[in-house]
Amino acid sequence: MSKLGNLGARLYRGEVGYDFVGKRKIWYGISILITITAIVGLAVRGLNMGIEFSGGAVFNTPATSVSADQAKRTAEDASGHPAIVQKLGDKTLRVQVSDLSPEQSRTAQEALAKKLDVSVNKINTDIVGPSWGDQIANKAWTGLVIFMVLVVIYLAIAFEWRMAVAALIALVHDLTITVGVYALVGFEVTPGTVIGLLTILGYSLYDTVVVFDGLKESSKDLTKQTRFTYSEIANRSLNGTLVRSINTTVVALLPVAGLLFIGGGFLGAGMLNDISLALFVGLAAGAYSSIFIATPLVADLKERDPQMRALAKRVRAKRAAAAAKGESAEQEPQDAEFGDEPEDASPAGVVPQSDTRSRGGRGRPSGKRR
Repeated sequence: MSKLGNLGARLYRGEVGYDFVGKRKIWYGISILITITAIVGLAVRGLNMGIEFSGGAVFNTPATSVSADQAKRTAEDASGHPAIVQKLGDKTLRVQVSDLSPEQSRTAQEALAKKLDVSVNKINTDIVGPSWGDQIANKAWTGLVIFMVLVVIYLAIAFEWRMAVAALIALVHDLTITVGVYALVGFEVTPGTVIGLLTILGYSLYDTVVVFDGLKESSKDLTKQTRFTYSEIANRSLNGTLVRSINTTVVALLPVAGLLFIGGGFLGAGMLNDISLALFVGLAAGAYSSIFIATPLVADLKERDPQMRALAKRVRAKRAAAAAKGESAEQEPQDAEFGDEPEDASPAGVVPQSDTRSRGGRGRPSGKRR
């Protein structure tokens, strides 16, 4: 078995781990800082809306020796608006100018035809009105709201309302970061961007639901024992799925990175940039939020429950009593009511595991006698 496989097995059994939940204030601080940066970038720079949303014109030229820079300057001088020019593989040009009226579009078309020394009819022009972009934006917002509502309802029924709230906060966190990166980078927002944003919502929920499902199973009859608090069980569940979450995220990010850096960067395929940047940032943010935001938030909300407060008090009292006797609370026999968990198991990041502890020097773990 590979080292990563061994690590995953040990994490799952609770033999090793990291206290994600215990250090949640650090992750909250990092997330708040990133989110504020994204919001400031969005407020200062704004989004570079494509013509599908702002209206404008797209000019497709025949094969030409005119460079993209020359065509760009010609279109901007004629229209008075910034232009985006792409040189396609067949030596044709795609010139895109936003916020153009029909009259301005005609002027830009004539200027391009003159520069390329071709007939005006050779310049194919597509004019997009802003009303069509408004329809796309409204449908995108409608789809987003419906998705959020359905997610909250499903998680509240399948798990509980605290998990639904945590998942919703994680989703908003991922969307805010992705949109903020778009503003900072200056990539154009197109329908492909909207598709990417809606797609990452499912990926963002995937790891979160996996952890929540494990947490739901682990926390059954939790109040009938006095070994672990809810936060410790949540941390154990998170560590148990950590390697799986990392593996699935890396596998998903590799092809998206290929689209973004090779297809969009080296090959200059602008449409690939639109969707791949949203997917890349969203997948990375979703993996981060499922580990560092969603589960710690559930633990925070759950620990406010009176039953969980009482449990935490009993656990602390038991550990204090064991410490006074010079023993470890984890050496006590496991409560019979709390699942089939091995008696030497402990929550990851809470109590280090040891198979060599014994009483009387007989080399046998303390606890139940066999």
